[in-house]
Amino acid sequence: MMWTGACTSQVGTQMQTAAQSWLVYELSKHSSAYLAVDNALGTLPIVLLSLLGGVFADRHDRRKVLLGSQYTQTFCAFLLATLVFTGVVRVWHIWCLSFTVGVAQAFGGPSYSALVPSLVPKEHLQNAISLNSIQFNLARVIGPALGGIALVKLGAAWNFTFNGISFVGVIITLYLIQTAFVPAKSREPILTSMKQGIQFMRRQPGMESLIVLAFLMTTLGFPIITYLVVFGEDVFHGGPQTFTLFLSCQGAGAVTGALVVAGLGRLKRKGTGALIMLGVLGVFTMAFAQSPSVPIACVMLFLAGASLMGVFSMLTTLVQMIIPDNMRGRVMSVYNLALRGGGPVGVLLVGTIMIPRFHAPLTFTITGALQILLAVYFLTVNRRVAAL
Repeated sequence: MMWTGACTSQVGTQMQTAAQSWLVYELSKHSSAYLAVDNALGTLPIVLLSLLGGVFADRHDRRKVLLGSQYTQTFCAFLLATLVFTGVVRVWHIWCLSFTVGVAQAFGGPSYSALVPSLVPKEHLQNAISLNSIQFNLARVIGPALGGIALVKLGAAWNFTFNGISFVGVIITLYLIQTAFVPAKSREPILTSMKQGIQFMRRQPGMESLIVLAFLMTTLGFPIITYLVVFGEDVFHGGPQTFTLFLSCQGAGAVTGALVVAGLGRLKRKGTGALIMLGVLGVFTMAFAQSPSVPIACVMLFLAGASLMGVFSMLTTLVQMIIPDNMRGRVMSVYNLALRGGGPVGVLLVGTIMIPRFHAPLTFTITGALQILLAVYFLTVNRRVAAL
């Protein structure tokens, strides 16, 4: 039930993401910098507030925190739809709503990450994480396809409307599920709780390296998703159909990668496996950037998406298996901070510095090469992750 509701919501979110990127790009007269700002404003609250969100997840009913997050995102989706329907929408409206959604996700993200493991036995944790990844990325296949159709046939406002409706399933599910975790009553200062989470991580072998790797992986690996619209329009000279095709291919690859990780079961040396997949991701990122045609680009995006999800699933499983339930919200807030915080850093660097100077193909050839170097470093020099 939780899986179905989350999948529906993610489909709506991907429909909105596709339409929102296209809308910002059009309103800004094809500015990659404006796209970067929109992405950054959506993730900046996560960087600033995730630690606080982790404390809330360990001190409060995680379902109630998630409900507040879902209600906020629903309101923002319907408000953006209204602005577009009435024709008064401006880029700064979208930026403000992106920031508000980011605040909601900063509190909802740690609660969701902490809630999933409490619903399944520890021996099935990797499968649960992979299944969660599958629903997210299955939505990335279905969402852009539906989003592209809605964008072309109905207009962007309907994408945002459908996204608002999609949250209803999640809200109903959250009212129905039962969880075993009962938050302990605490009067200690919030900063003290944050410090306890950070101290716990510093005592765990390899945890700090996992956090650093998650940040660098997303810094180098996630910007390509934001700038697929640049490849679709400026590199391959297509329209919204090409853009949504790229999104769907990347999402289909990610679903495949999650299925492969789930099928591996209790794979030993997940750290080494994650690093190998990171190097493979770099190879396919470079291949996509230099693709001579749309069909070849789609194949490379599929393989890159599978590799990216392999890295993500293995790293997340490693983190979740290390932490106890009473620390899960705080530790996962730091992990999510690294995971989500790297994205806007990479997007800003790519959109404001690299693409204007080097253009998109050379930019992502460089980021792909850096991913390979990062994997080699953690495999040969800093081996704390490889040893897990």
